[in-house]
Amino acid sequence: MTDPAIRSVLKEDRLFPAPADFVTRARIHSRDAYDARRAQALASPEAHWAEIACELHWYRMWDRVLDWKPPHARWFGGATTNLAFNCLDRHLHTARRHKAALVWEGEPGDVRTMTYAQLHREVCLFAGALEGLGVRKGDRVAIYMGMVPEAAVAMLACARIGAVHSVVFGGFAAEALRDRINDAGAKVVITQDASWRRGKEVPLKVNVDRALEETPSVEHVVVLRRTGAAITRVAGRDHDFHELLASAKPRTEPEQLDAEHPLFILYTSGTTGKPKGVVHTTGGYMVGVFASTRDVFDLREEDLHFCTADIGWVTGHSYVVYGPLLNGATSLMYEGAPDHPDQARLWSIIERHGASILYTAPTAIRAFMKWGDHLPARHDLSSLRLLGTVGEPINPEAWTWYHRTIGGGRCPVVDTWWQTETGAIMIAPMPAVVPQKPGSATLPLPGIDVSVVRHDGTECGPNEGGLLLVNRPWPSMLRTVWGDDARYVEQYWARFPGRYLTGDGARRDEDGYLWLMGRIDDVVNVAGHRLGTAEVESALVSHPAVAEAAVVARPDELKGEALVAFVTLKTGHDATDVLKTTLADHVAQEIGKFAKPDVIRFAAALPKTRSGKIMRRLLREVAQGKQTTGDTTTLEDLNVLATLRSDDE
Repeated sequence: MTDPAIRSVLKEDRLFPAPADFVTRARIHSRDAYDARRAQALASPEAHWAEIACELHWYRMWDRVLDWKPPHARWFGGATTNLAFNCLDRHLHTARRHKAALVWEGEPGDVRTMTYAQLHREVCLFAGALEGLGVRKGDRVAIYMGMVPEAAVAMLACARIGAVHSVVFGGFAAEALRDRINDAGAKVVITQDASWRRGKEVPLKVNVDRALEETPSVEHVVVLRRTGAAITRVAGRDHDFHELLASAKPRTEPEQLDAEHPLFILYTSGTTGKPKGVVHTTGGYMVGVFASTRDVFDLREEDLHFCTADIGWVTGHSYVVYGPLLNGATSLMYEGAPDHPDQARLWSIIERHGASILYTAPTAIRAFMKWGDHLPARHDLSSLRLLGTVGEPINPEAWTWYHRTIGGGRCPVVDTWWQTETGAIMIAPMPAVVPQKPGSATLPLPGIDVSVVRHDGTECGPNEGGLLLVNRPWPSMLRTVWGDDARYVEQYWARFPGRYLTGDGARRDEDGYLWLMGRIDDVVNVAGHRLGTAEVESALVSHPAVAEAAVVARPDELKGEALVAFVTLKTGHDATDVLKTTLADHVAQEIGKFAKPDVIRFAAALPKTRSGKIMRRLLREVAQGKQTTGDTTTLEDLNVLATLRSDDE
């Protein structure tokens, strides 16, 4: 019988402490104090979260911090608050009133800045406009927009009146939008005529019109004019964004909402073809993103926080909008693609605006590596003081490139692990006091209790791969799946009652650092060895010719499963049979012969979601010669999948 544990093959011993001048100015600069804080938070988690919550505004304080009836939690029961008030109104009687809340750059190069006072005014007006359309507390509002300031205004306006927003990424097609509107039962859709993407117009209003042919719940559509694209306007249903604001009666007083009042629904893709609507509530989510933004990014008053995520994903919710604004920070938003009009666009944005924090995805970092060091070298990136990664495990090669080439060796790198379901960052290095290891998310944040277990639930030993669980409830946790609580229970809690199954594999090293090994679904069994594909991919990417790699399995009569590697090469390297052999031998040398890929396929691009994650499920189907099944609405470019399939023929 084979050992059910996931075998860890990645070896990384380098340690990167923060520079002395960073430590001196850090919010948390003593490791002993930080360790004591973590220990106290684990011993008394409710007291820990209550202490943080007291830094925010509540109309009524809670009767009880936590009511936990597994798997359902109620945080800050009996308390009332308002997230928009905490993001905006709370700062207006301080020096932050005239501080920039949002700095925005459009893809064509236009720039806008909104102070806290200006953003507050816009939110109050739009909240009043929504109420004028009949939107009330508890009603659902779909937001289908590009990365424009008005998208943040719409989210905050919903939060102000207690409407539940459901942001649908602007890259989704009409069918995906329709399904999400119908599942949520949205009453209003907020959109724009079109958005800019690589110099082309994305026809958002056209998609809305198509989707609304089969969405009986929608009563009104609000349209922001962004590109000037020709649109069809339905009388009585469609309203111009700015015309509504001009005639709106502002909602100056926020709705006093129960801490457990739903704040938003955010849909994540599923293998069944039916996306699941993750539900987050007001009070707990607010506390989680407030604390994690402040502590993980060592936030300072003068920071310009640049998170490159789209507002349609949870990272955009938590670390473009809500987290920075709760902390009174300035958030930098960019509308377009990172390679338009050239591949140095991100570096020019950082130089032009003086961004001090950059938070982006490993997929993007590997793309930057592929494009070449000469591009960031042309720009002054000295304003950066902290780097972050999000979305998937980062391989050590990309980590060290990011640290050296973008951060100049002086910027700590906070590799963060969290999910749509967790709402906020769960595992990350506190930058001044936790030395970073390339590829490791390091330690759980204070108040977060995780374990790595075998399939029978017993604790794994050091460097033994297993399943990552969260052992206790936390404030920003999802509360249910919209309209399908049975799915919530079955997917996340049934296997290990009372403990949250993350769906990710992980290991703890001898220092207690956590290493994410990819999704449980991405574990392969080769000749009795259970391997996390992320580690095999990391070995491939460590070769100087490889920009990106994805490894999947296909059935094999001899081994059980055979490894198939899809590889994208860096510019200047040719896809040859000799290179295939070289790469296979490189993996054997880095890991062992048992991990050597059976098949290596070169690909110009890999199938990714619009948030940049590689869709390994689709690659498995390609490798196994199967037809595509399940949800493909998050796929960025269907042509990539078609090209891979045509290569098989």
